[in-house]
Amino acid sequence: MTRGRAWWASRRRRWLGAGGAGLLAVAIGVAAVRGRTPDVPTAQVTQEEFVEHLELRGEVRPVRSMAVTAPSQAGELQIVRLVKNGAQVHVGDELVQFSTTTLERTLAEKRSELRQASAEVDQARAQGRQQDEQDQTALAAARYDLERARLDVKKQEFLSKIDFEKTKLAVADAEQAVSEAETRLRADRDGAAAEVARRAQKRERAADEVARAERAIASLTLRAPADGLVTLMSNYRSSVGFGGSTPEFREGDRAWAGAMIAELPDLSSVRVAARLDETDRGRLRAGQEAVVRVDAVPDREFRATIATISVLARVDFSSWPPTKNFDLELRVLDPDARLRPGMSATIRLPVERVADAIVMPADALFQRGGRPVAYVLRGSRFEPQPVVVAGRDAARVRVASGLEAGARVALRDPTQAADGGAR
Repeated sequence: MTRGRAWWASRRRRWLGAGGAGLLAVAIGVAAVRGRTPDVPTAQVTQEEFVEHLELRGEVRPVRSMAVTAPSQAGELQIVRLVKNGAQVHVGDELVQFSTTTLERTLAEKRSELRQASAEVDQARAQGRQQDEQDQTALAAARYDLERARLDVKKQEFLSKIDFEKTKLAVADAEQAVSEAETRLRADRDGAAAEVARRAQKRERAADEVARAERAIASLTLRAPADGLVTLMSNYRSSVGFGGSTPEFREGDRAWAGAMIAELPDLSSVRVAARLDETDRGRLRAGQEAVVRVDAVPDREFRATIATISVLARVDFSSWPPTKNFDLELRVLDPDARLRPGMSATIRLPVERVADAIVMPADALFQRGGRPVAYVLRGSRFEPQPVVVAGRDAARVRVASGLEAGARVALRDPTQAADGGAR
């Protein structure tokens, strides 16, 4: 009996010793875990000048450009030759050549009509000269007959009374014949001149039609009005389909009267056009400075100033509900030869400047329960701290309240971070 009790007492002391050692190990482990900071990158909250920027997307456009348009009155407008997009051209270089087949046929017909009209004028003049010669011959004969009759009258002392009266009648008839011949001469001359004038007018009309056809043919060749880089315009009548892109003009396309085929931009002065939301309209003003980065020229930034902001808003139906936007144009102060019309650009505009602002990285702002929070490092733990955001840009956040300068905040959500080594 005594030996059995001793055995149970020995086993109990062993169990208690093992349990105590286990509890001690758990306690040590818990303490070690509580004293270790999660492996989360942090940043320090600072007090510094904060400039809030507004970022917009825009497009490069020339301030001045020369349009090259199809002729307004030239009939068929099919492109047979077209300069390459982006080609460097000089004044007088051929840009576009339209088909001249129809007009060449019309010109040949008009030239034939002109030759015929000229021949008719020459024929009318020849007929007039021939008739005039005949009339002058008839007039000369009548005058000769008159002179002879008058000579017969002077022989009255040798004539009987009856013959003298006959001679007087012959003089009167000769005078009438001379008058009629003179009248006929004048009438035929006037008639010939009128016929020549009528046919000359027909020839002038034919000559005008020939000149018009020649000008129309010449207008089918579009030449560069100045030196520059060619920008081909979109052919809106050759759409690929609903939702498809609109191609630029190509050889073989048919244009329409007055269509803008190409443009020669003056790249010595460049602007950037953008759309400004109505909520930001009152934050900007003309003359305000900006920085522009062009996607196709990534190695530099361009200085710019706001040139104009439209007074009236335009409704943008690309989203629903529709929004109201204002047209914004900036003038680039230091253009680059690599800039081309249509290039996409990002515009950064300073809209507010605060001298002593509480600033933290934008990556340190999180949402918890629908509210903005920052995870502040206190001791070895991150604690969520609600903050009031007063402004932000692409990289930083200005905090109105909730944080003080010098605090360290997590740059990654510590509630989702795995435990790591001590910091």
